[in-house]
Amino acid sequence: MAHTLLLRLPAPGQEDTEWLTSDDAGEPATARQRGPLSLAAAVGRAARVIVIAPATQILLAEPELPPGSGVRLARAVPFALEEQLTEDIDQLVFALGKRRASGGTPVAVVSRSVLQGWLSDLSAAGITPAAIYADMSLLPLNPGQSVLWLEHGRLSVRRPGKLPFSVELTPVTEAMIVAGVIADPLAADAASHTMESAILYATREDWVLVQNELETLADRFASLKIQLLPDGPLPWLARSLEGTDAVNLLQGEFAPASTSAGWGRWRTAGALAAGLLAVHVAADAVQLRHAKHESAGLDAEIAQVFSASMPAVEMKDARRQMQTRLDRIRHSGPGPQHFLRTLQALSEAISASPNTTIDSMSYRQDLLDMKVTAPSLAALSQLSQRVGKQGLAAEIQSSTPVGTGVEAHLQVRAAGAAKARP
Repeated sequence: MAHTLLLRLPAPGQEDTEWLTSDDAGEPATARQRGPLSLAAAVGRAARVIVIAPATQILLAEPELPPGSGVRLARAVPFALEEQLTEDIDQLVFALGKRRASGGTPVAVVSRSVLQGWLSDLSAAGITPAAIYADMSLLPLNPGQSVLWLEHGRLSVRRPGKLPFSVELTPVTEAMIVAGVIADPLAADAASHTMESAILYATREDWVLVQNELETLADRFASLKIQLLPDGPLPWLARSLEGTDAVNLLQGEFAPASTSAGWGRWRTAGALAAGLLAVHVAADAVQLRHAKHESAGLDAEIAQVFSASMPAVEMKDARRQMQTRLDRIRHSGPGPQHFLRTLQALSEAISASPNTTIDSMSYRQDLLDMKVTAPSLAALSQLSQRVGKQGLAAEIQSSTPVGTGVEAHLQVRAAGAAKARP
């Protein structure tokens, strides 16, 4: 069963598209065919579509880019290639491959209008490609030889560990000299040129045109093998798809949309899940609002207690200040139980004594010392009696008349406890 439709777009000046279907291993499952895109679409309607584009319209490079990824790395590419670009960078599309161990990052550059034209033609035929690769980027790697591909006057070269490149020049001897495959006999360093071992791939038609010329060049190679492609280059290139490191041009804004196949089956479930999520978020929001409301109420009550219990202290963080004071009290005596009981009794007595306020207090050894302002001595006496009804002893140590009443030093202790020494 075929899994991939491999399309090769025509080079400028040509019309027909080539295609074949291949299996998971990249082996051709059908013979190579030629014709309009509409026919190719009918053949591979259910297959994954890989497009091979003419490399004459694509620049391949491998600049060393700064560390990073994503948008930041993409922005650095035009500046790294500015010496190789002849068009405005706004009119170009840059696609990146994986950074190599050597530090270089493969980059493919194509004119925006050219890429849009390819995609427009494919879309008109009902084809949505998963990837578009430059044809020469599928040249096989050979660790011991340079791989040469000759087609219609274009020589493509891929050396071990290097990016492929193409030279469009005839005769083939001139193309090989420009590509550096053979030495230029007129160059000053011709004698020091290292002869290469190479394997040349060509169709029968192209071989007939260059056979005589290449036979005269054989002694300018360390070794030269000829491999004919009787079925054309497409089946040969298809075998390189498995594990290819070629850069896919369909990135960023041109990345293929995620497939919608099978979405219909999950649409209802997805809608229900989205609705459930919305209800959950709304419930959490209501709970959060309620919690914030309760927290605000508690803060108000704490501030009120703080103002009543420590009126002479500036309130900044009521909770923390009261906790600090409680910790200090807890560590200053036998325990907090008596203090809390004393504070509760005092609170009830103060609330029943109008216009009576506590100016300051200190607690030590089960004894509470306070400075109190009351409207009169009678009010102080009533306060002492109310504290006494709570099982405590309140004793006025001193009193001083003031403009608003009486300021007094009041001691509260457990009934029967020893009096504090002056």
